[in-house]
Amino acid sequence: MAETGKRIVVIGASGGIGMALCRRLSDKGDHVIGVSREPSDELQQVAAKVIRADAVSGDLSPLEPLAKEPVDGLVYCPGTITLKPFRALKIEDFQRDLDINLLGAVRTVQALLPGLRKSNEAAVVLFSTVATRAGMNYHSSIAAAKAAVEGFAVSLAAELSGQGIRVNVVAPSLTDTPLAERLLDTDTKKEASAKRHPLGRTGSAEDIAGAAEFLLSDTATWITGQVISVDGGLSTLRPM
Repeated sequence: MAETGKRIVVIGASGGIGMALCRRLSDKGDHVIGVSREPSDELQQVAAKVIRADAVSGDLSPLEPLAKEPVDGLVYCPGTITLKPFRALKIEDFQRDLDINLLGAVRTVQALLPGLRKSNEAAVVLFSTVATRAGMNYHSSIAAAKAAVEGFAVSLAAELSGQGIRVNVVAPSLTDTPLAERLLDTDTKKEASAKRHPLGRTGSAEDIAGAAEFLLSDTATWITGQVISVDGGLSTLRPM
């Protein structure tokens, strides 16, 4: 793919939403840099450049060369789905959710901030969950971590607004991705999930990737500090 568009770094690019986003960006001519702990064959074919790195471990030295040039977009896709009754959760569960969802994003933004500052109109996209707004059983650990992501993003958006860097969050409901496989691995589970959503279906990786693609685009240059729900209406609608 010719390097005719934006230079966008996608963290957690080998599967699910990250992979769907890489395909969409590559198809429209963006220069996609896919970052993954274990790069997939598909990522190797789609991305203009692939980097092996682990944002959670804190070793982001492979990303340092990227920050020497403009970074027009940064998307942090790694996430967790920790669903347990509160009484069964351990501090280690909360720490793991924070490490992957929040601190990995913090480390990544810090590592690539010099490159974001070099861009004329850079955009950062992070991911939350519908469970931060719609209280749900067994979500206390992941909802706490994702609420921290939202707070981080809104504060960062304010701080970086003067530098022309936008920061937004996409908050999906349950999405049919490898991460959610065990929650949707039977027809019964899929049907139950679809019925919970006002639009009558479970979200797809493409649904969420489309929202992220929009927030990275020039169409969204006046949008920052927002948490955008892409959840089939689950967080706000109660159809009669």
